[in-house]
Amino acid sequence: MTHPRQLLQFALLALSLCWVTIAPARTATEVPPPDFRKLVKQNEPTVVNISTTQTPNRKNPTRIPGLPGQPGADNPYLEFFKRFFQDRPELPSEHQTNSLGSGFILSPDGYILTNAHVAQDADKIIVRLSDQRERPAKLIGVDEMTDVALLKIDGEDLPAVKIGDSDALEVGEWVLAIGSPFGLEHTATQGIVSAVGRNLPSGTYV
Repeated sequence: MTHPRQLLQFALLALSLCWVTIAPARTATEVPPPDFRKLVKQNEPTVVNISTTQTPNRKNPTRIPGLPGQPGADNPYLEFFKRFFQDRPELPSEHQTNSLGSGFILSPDGYILTNAHVAQDADKIIVRLSDQRERPAKLIGVDEMTDVALLKIDGEDLPAVKIGDSDALEVGEWVLAIGSPFGLEHTATQGIVSAVGRNLPSGTYV
């Protein structure tokens, strides 16, 4: 007859063997978080800071600077922001507003992509490169639906970003953003793709 203590020892030995067998397999399947340092160093020089100067258009008093896709009664943001802007006193016609944004260099000869709401109504656009050089920019065109604007500065052999394939992007993939929010240059943040092909009720894409 097998003694209970022998059964217990056998069970402990079996559990130990199982742990030795399973532990390496578990370690092998663990995936560490991605290291973005190399990617940041490669792409930082392609990111630019954009500052604009705009004289408000008195013929369109309901337009709110920085709000894409306006004017229009179907704009989902309009009513919310009008609470903060509609009761302000009329500004003199010579009053100017300044805005800040980010962009990236598309080609070595100076084409730059940024947001339409940053540049589309600007009277003056200044681009500051990663080496702190500043150059005036010309607005080439905008697409309000996708909130995209194309700028052009004079330049040669500028560092250009490598464009990926957005059609291959999947929900859950890691993504890195480099920009200049509030003028804070070369700010990097990471996350995952939460959705693809999404659009707002107004028809603007996000």
